[in-house]
Amino acid sequence: MTIALWALIFYLGYLTFMSIYEPIQFNKVKNKRYAAVIEKLIDIRDAQLAHQQVTGKFAPTFDNLVKFIDTAQFTITQRRDSTVIDEELTRRYGGVETTKEITIIDTLGFKSVKDSLFKNSDRYKTMMNVPNTDAQFEMQAGLLEQNDLKIPVFEASVKKSVILHDQDKDLIAQENQVVSVDGVNGDALKVGSMEEVKTNGNWPKTYGDSE
Repeated sequence: MTIALWALIFYLGYLTFMSIYEPIQFNKVKNKRYAAVIEKLIDIRDAQLAHQQVTGKFAPTFDNLVKFIDTAQFTITQRRDSTVIDEELTRRYGGVETTKEITIIDTLGFKSVKDSLFKNSDRYKTMMNVPNTDAQFEMQAGLLEQNDLKIPVFEASVKKSVILHDQDKDLIAQENQVVSVDGVNGDALKVGSMEEVKTNGNWPKTYGDSE
């Protein structure tokens, strides 16, 4: 009886210990993996914003995005104000010289998108790969109609269950239900949206810049 009682005590103690230890270890793994995934999502967002700046739209696939980075250039411009003769008003006022202010945009040169965003790194070639997995991010791009305007939008995302594929399923299920200002709400990490005009990520600032 004494041996059985001690065995029960040790067993209950073990269960209590694991109920505390496992969530702590899970959170350590989660935070590390989320940070790595978010770095990739920030690269994807920066590349997409460059694509939109140069072409007027977001890239629909990673192949398009990588090819764009390899070949595209930013146009470097300079804006300056100038005063010129307003010919129409001059005629209207019987030849009295009238001027108007205009803005002139001068093209100063071009700079590689690749050098601007990634300098000497080629990490953009693997930005579609989800760290610590064999999976890739899901990405969409298109147009969102708003106030009779069609506005370019994009979204890149990955499910939490993919990021944490080798972790406890019950803890993953709990993580999918998170609603917190300090956590990643919902069942996925993502940047951008196909349903509203935004390019920020859904993670809190504790993980890095979401803007």
